[in-house]
Amino acid sequence: MAKSANIKGSSATLDAARTVPRKKDIDVGQIVRWTLLFGGGILMVLPIVYMLSTSLKWPHEIYNLSIIPDEPTLDNYVYVLEDGRFYSWFFNSLIIATATTISAVIFDSLVGYVLCKFEFRGRLIVFVAILSTLMIPTEMLIIPWYMMAKTFGWLDSYWGIMFPGVMTAFGTFLMKQFFETVPDDFIEAARIDGLNEFEIWWRVAMPMVTPALAALAIFIFLGNWTAFIWPLIVTNSPELYTLPVGLTTFSVEQSVEWELIMTGAALATIPTLIVFLIFQKYIIRGVVMAGLKG
Repeated sequence: MAKSANIKGSSATLDAARTVPRKKDIDVGQIVRWTLLFGGGILMVLPIVYMLSTSLKWPHEIYNLSIIPDEPTLDNYVYVLEDGRFYSWFFNSLIIATATTISAVIFDSLVGYVLCKFEFRGRLIVFVAILSTLMIPTEMLIIPWYMMAKTFGWLDSYWGIMFPGVMTAFGTFLMKQFFETVPDDFIEAARIDGLNEFEIWWRVAMPMVTPALAALAIFIFLGNWTAFIWPLIVTNSPELYTLPVGLTTFSVEQSVEWELIMTGAALATIPTLIVFLIFQKYIIRGVVMAGLKG
């Protein structure tokens, strides 16, 4: 009886010891990784914080590097929003970025679908030719774009600003690679059901590449919303200025009042945040669905 009691006691002690959580060994590599990520995040956010801080400062505080203003004020926002030119620049940028994004998403996905799911002579040559344009710096394309706009009478117009971005090589490449993940059996089944190729592209293939469409829409919108060099060159009329170009002109006229520039830049980030929040859920949904399928 004593031996059995001792055995039971020792087994209970072992069970209790197993339930006690052990201290995990310190993972130095993980600490370094998290430290680097945290430091990189601070460096990325710091310019935005400084922009917002400067927009709340009085002119005599501009060169004060403190993040928190001594006397915060909203007068800069009132001044900028009361200027009618700001609304014109904002509206121009919104129209151009939205129209270009819709056009690029449609045409890039169409071309990507054709290059991926159709067999025809010269397909590889066309694809390589499209990819080769990615190796050309944008600055080298400005002169051909300007000559084209001048020849067709597109200077100083909305179309003159938009036409270089209505279709992109990057978007075509991205969509082609994502259409590779669409099973050919689905395409063939849709053809058997009597759908034409356009209906197959729109009703079968497009819903299956939603994450790529969302990512492409974000990239295209941000690229056109923040574009500066080409809108500056192709436009002469102040009423056609986009927001980046208009803010530059505004800074010159106001003798470089940085608090107003930062205020305009802060207001300009609102549409980009809205676009990201709208399309982010589609990217996350695509990742989740891919995990479920896997």
